[in-house]
Amino acid sequence: MSATRPLCPGDREPIRRLLCETQVFSDEEIGIALELIDIVLDKPGQKDYTIRVHEEGGEVVGYYCVGPTPATESTFDLYWIATKPSSQGKGVGTLLDAHATELIRSQGGRLVIAETSSQPKYGKTRQFYLARGYSELARILDYYRRGDDLVVYGKYL
Repeated sequence: MSATRPLCPGDREPIRRLLCETQVFSDEEIGIALELIDIVLDKPGQKDYTIRVHEEGGEVVGYYCVGPTPATESTFDLYWIATKPSSQGKGVGTLLDAHATELIRSQGGRLVIAETSSQPKYGKTRQFYLARGYSELARILDYYRRGDDLVVYGKYL
């Protein structure tokens, strides 16, 4: 059985392992993801981040984190979306993106922004966004470091 549900305290470690297993994210990036998870778990009333987990057969196989972009009207950031490598290519990411889109729409969102790196290891990520209706809106050269651009994708709802 599969379900997409709110984050629970027991999900932190499976998500950490999932992020490590992708072999895409740096230790620093994983640390940032865990900080957002801790905020959601430690401050249930906060409105900055919403995290949903997708599980199949009781195993966490993917998750996303979204939130309203500060100082904007109806723009949301897709901070994280990740799928366990063994579940990639099976529609989990598409399901998570659709779930996030509907959640954002239900909160009055009209634009979803997703940022990623231009490094080759993020090639599948960039293809993922394009295949789900996002457009490349901006590219800032050498943003993260020389030869590593920030690529900004957006999807209007």
